[in-house]
Amino acid sequence: MGIPHFLCIPFPVQGHVNPLMQFSEVLAKHGCKVTFVNTEFNHKRSNSGGAGHENTERSQIKLVTLADGLEPEDDRSDVKKLLLSIKNTMPHRFPKLIEDINALDGDNKVTCIIVTINMGWALQVGHSLGIKGALLCPCSATSLASAACIPTLIHDGIIDSLGRHTKKQEIQLSPDMPMMDTENFPWRGFNKTFFDHLVQEMQILNLGGWWLCNTTNDLEPGAFSISPKFLPIGPLMESGDNKSSFWKEDTSCIEWLDEQAPQSVVYVSFGSLAVMEPNQFKELALGLDLLDKFFLWVVRPSNDNEVTNSYPDEFHGSKGKIVSWAPQKKILNHPAIACFISHCGWNSTLEGVCSGVPFLCWPFSTDQFLDTSYICDVWKIGLGFEKDENGLISRGEIKKKVEQLLGDGDIKARSLKLKEMTMNNIDEGGQSSKNLNVFINWAK
Repeated sequence: MGIPHFLCIPFPVQGHVNPLMQFSEVLAKHGCKVTFVNTEFNHKRSNSGGAGHENTERSQIKLVTLADGLEPEDDRSDVKKLLLSIKNTMPHRFPKLIEDINALDGDNKVTCIIVTINMGWALQVGHSLGIKGALLCPCSATSLASAACIPTLIHDGIIDSLGRHTKKQEIQLSPDMPMMDTENFPWRGFNKTFFDHLVQEMQILNLGGWWLCNTTNDLEPGAFSISPKFLPIGPLMESGDNKSSFWKEDTSCIEWLDEQAPQSVVYVSFGSLAVMEPNQFKELALGLDLLDKFFLWVVRPSNDNEVTNSYPDEFHGSKGKIVSWAPQKKILNHPAIACFISHCGWNSTLEGVCSGVPFLCWPFSTDQFLDTSYICDVWKIGLGFEKDENGLISRGEIKKKVEQLLGDGDIKARSLKLKEMTMNNIDEGGQSSKNLNVFINWAK
């Protein structure tokens, strides 16, 4: 048979687009044909936001677009609104897109559709057309395993039909997995609509022949025993400049880091979706001011400019640099970085692990609490923050935990050891490299 032709379609948020584009680059590097589907809105945004030249793999990927059904001025950070609009519009347009792609390249038609979570409908369309499908999971394998176990968890009385834990306890999803706090399930905080959607989505995703996970067996032992569909292919590494970024990256921060001493800068970033309350934003700003270290702080552009721009009057910021968006992987691999204050989304978690940087964990929602438990309790490469009586992480707590983390040489040593173990998986002959070849051969 000929080379496989992958049609990749992510849910159009930054945390899904990035890993699927990175995987597309890996597939292209292995000689596969790749067509990547972006929404029209995100395609325009990425073209205006990305920096640098196209790398070789990226130039081999054909980019096509589909409308998401929203108006240009609509708020796409409203995930519920985005999700509903996509489900109401894209499934009807997707078959025609596949037809057009195949018509242009009749000798190399689409052989496999790869989706991220929330795009299971595309697997349904592919299934009806006789096209293979796979999931690329943008979260940890443990989070995916948790979602796959929802029917069992309900049957065993661990959660109710709304996904709420019936009592606080620690459980094991499988004998080889670490203990898990029932308060940390990745659907934490979901309302009935979102939880029902997740249950339905997991059923649809079973149409995929593989559930590809951006992780390794070393990072999440036991998670892959939940289903034979699980296949670790991580860590996915970005090559060249990030052209899939929704916002323009401020690369001046790299030049600024070049001027700093090794292990002297605290890096602070909370991803592409988290929004911080004004009082907490103030405490963070003043906490960074208290540090004996320099800081690099990413304050993302937001629809709620009141939150992101309300710096307290007493905030000096003289020991730091603030940028609106940044090339995170380059930053984390810079020798000046001492630690990473993170929301602990899976992409950021894996990037920190692959850089050997210790964490200070500040989770906001969903799977971030589960990722935090792995960082602090399983891998032991970071610390969490304690909230005060007002539910805030105080400026004093920030200063205290930064000093505690940077004073613990064992945490840094474990971080470097975990980095080496993780990166070995993508070397030639590594387990993830072998798994990738299995997947490519299956997709032909």
